[in-house]
Amino acid sequence: MQHQRLKVTFLKTIFLVLLALPPLISSAQVIPLPNAFAHNDYFHDRPLFDALDNGYTYIEADVFLKNGKLIVAHLNPFFKESRTLENLYLKPLQKRIAESSGTVYKGYNDQFTLMIDIKNNADETYAVLKKVLQQYSKILSRYQNGVFIPGPVSIVISGNKPHNAIMSETDSFAFIDADLLQSSGPISVRHIYTMASCKYSKLLNWKGDGNMPAPQKRRLTWFIAEAHKGGKKVRLWASPENKDVWRELLSCGVDLINTDKLTMLKSFLIDNASIYASAN
Repeated sequence: MQHQRLKVTFLKTIFLVLLALPPLISSAQVIPLPNAFAHNDYFHDRPLFDALDNGYTYIEADVFLKNGKLIVAHLNPFFKESRTLENLYLKPLQKRIAESSGTVYKGYNDQFTLMIDIKNNADETYAVLKKVLQQYSKILSRYQNGVFIPGPVSIVISGNKPHNAIMSETDSFAFIDADLLQSSGPISVRHIYTMASCKYSKLLNWKGDGNMPAPQKRRLTWFIAEAHKGGKKVRLWASPENKDVWRELLSCGVDLINTDKLTMLKSFLIDNASIYASAN
């Protein structure tokens, strides 16, 4: 009887160990994806961590300023005061970087970007955001006296953008997502723009059936080339969640594929590594 109980206990132990192994294996096999952009990341079951587990290097969070706090929410910031930008993103990233030899992904030294989409007043929100970012200065990229100083995480602002406030600063921890359709701005202010985005439907109506129409392709590649001249990475948001569309966007030079389907895009990018490597 004693032998039987020991056998059952042993089998239970082995079962529990096997249950624990998949997360360990998957975390060891995470491949950082330089073209992967997690749209509305906070909608996922585990904000930030679902994206990190899938290797995403660009993550977006919508932010409202409410009662002096930066609340992560898309439409309604009420009753969500614990879901702050710090709690969901900045603190976990700081902890991860400290535990990963100074990078978000151990051994990966390329750019990792947290995009903050400001949903209400740009200047008031940025004034609060600026103070918060200063507390995390050791992990952030910055622009200082005409020089870009890279850090493990770059902050890019979209939505309601505080252009004037950031342009007036000689030392900033935040950059701006430019409008792709107006991305060939003056050289003197290019330092504040690291990305250029627009809604997919403003450039294209092709859904992935057959070849992309030639006039649309010419229009797309022209805007991409203009953005790249200014050192900006290109993203089209609200694009079809379609592998044929993704493949064509990458081949045209789009840098970032915007998605809500994390595992689907991850698999696509890994399976088409030669395409997205040539896009960078």
